Amino acid sequence: MPQRVTVDSMESIRPLARAAVTEYARRLRFLHYCDLRLEISEGKGASAENGQEKSSSEDYGLSLGVRVLAGRTTVAPGYVGRMLGAVDMDRLEQVMREAIQSAHRRALASAERKATGRSSFGALGDSLYSTQLAPIPIRQDTIRPVYRVDPRTVPLEQVAKMAVGASRIVAAVSNQVVYNVVSAATLLTRELFCSSEGTDIDQSCAMTEGFVLVVARGPEGNLELYDFLGHQAGWETALEGVDRGAIRLPSLNTFAADLAQTAVEVANAPRLKPPAEEVVVVTDPHFNTLVAHEVVGHPSELDRALKLETAYAGRSWLLKDLADNQIGKPVASPLVSAFSDPTMEGYGHYLYDHEGTPARRVYHIRNGVYEEFLNSRQTAAVLGVAPNGSFKATDASLVPLIRMSNTVFAPGDRDPQDIIKEVERGYYVSGHRIPSVAESRENFRISAIKVYEIRNGELGKLYRDGGIMADSRDYFMRVDAVGNDFRLYPIPNCGKGQPMQTKRMGNGGPTMRSVARLMGSAG
Repeated sequence: MPQRVTVDSMESIRPLARAAVTEYARRLRFLHYCDLRLEISEGKGASAENGQEKSSSEDYGLSLGVRVLAGRTTVAPGYVGRMLGAVDMDRLEQVMREAIQSAHRRALASAERKATGRSSFGALGDSLYSTQLAPIPIRQDTIRPVYRVDPRTVPLEQVAKMAVGASRIVAAVSNQVVYNVVSAATLLTRELFCSSEGTDIDQSCAMTEGFVLVVARGPEGNLELYDFLGHQAGWETALEGVDRGAIRLPSLNTFAADLAQTAVEVANAPRLKPPAEEVVVVTDPHFNTLVAHEVVGHPSELDRALKLETAYAGRSWLLKDLADNQIGKPVASPLVSAFSDPTMEGYGHYLYDHEGTPARRVYHIRNGVYEEFLNSRQTAAVLGVAPNGSFKATDASLVPLIRMSNTVFAPGDRDPQDIIKEVERGYYVSGHRIPSVAESRENFRISAIKVYEIRNGELGKLYRDGGIMADSRDYFMRVDAVGNDFRLYPIPNCGKGQPMQTKRMGNGGPTMRSVARLMGSAG
């Protein structure tokens, strides 16, 4: 019976992985570069529907990914990725070498076709150039997980009990709650990354998350709200919540009850009939979480900006082409700054990406001027800039993509209450629901959980089914106040790629004030 690989036993595999990409891979002909990723995940999850257990599972996954750059006259990449099973456990060294061989063959075949195309298509063939990776520091490091309650020690029955209990709390809030779903999960992952350059990274991470969906009946129809709880920590996150700096998350039970109460309150509110003209809008940190994600984060991913995912996900309003782009130009008010920072605590935290690049803060917008895209080593080489550690995959079997981490609007220095008090007539937009964005993210519509009238500096009537729509640049340029109430929220379901990869990240910001057009119900 093969011995199952565990999070703890990965330590013994590390020397094998290092040897595979150095001693073994370096002997392959025309090899320029090789890296190998090995990832294991052990976790538990459960869900409940209307107070009854719906599902529970104890999950285990082991995956492998290899990238090779090779070629005689032209260099091209070759990839291999696979999920590993029981038959692979006692032959991992051979499995890794076979994957390197396969990726090497694919790289040579791609390089040959690229060279042929380059000589066959005239001027068009000049776009087929050798794949290059921008240089990075070569590191050897070990990152330990942070938790108080090890996810592996939590009985599955306890996870299921938590989901069922929170679901029953939701149902008990009001007889207007007609449906609810609650899920809870906790897991531990460990990743090995080794490259032929000598990088050797071992990083582990604990994660615990919850999901709550509530449908409440109101006089103007049903209202559906859902939201997420999550942090890079152990099971204590679900039991107690997190209260550290910008991260303020209650326990799963409190989180579920609060969302149910909000759903009932908003379901009883009248539908928003938006004014025809633009209005002053004050947006809270939770609403700005989705603005940062959709309008700053995604268009700042350089693979999107370079048109590498145009066919299925769109382009970027920040880069038309290498000669016509927003780098170094004003795209927002001088009060607006936005950045991605995987080194800060949050659901998007990590210290090395999936090609071993050290993580760092990346300012997208600084004092209104656009500065930097998220990149990989390959796309960094295209622009001639330094890699910034933004190449991540959902698991090792998948090719990494350029992804957000903790992507946020930076805090300002204003008291959020003063920002509201200065508004004679306008609207306070609170909580995010559903985004709708243009193909290049140059304009957007985002619906809110709550919309309040502001009259003479005071919050007035509450409305449901509202939100804002605006041209992205115009909206950012008209920001005239930024609060000091910075918050960071978990986003566990950001999808990208083909096949789809779902990634966990953090987004957020402070209260902000601008001008936009309200959207609402036409009924």
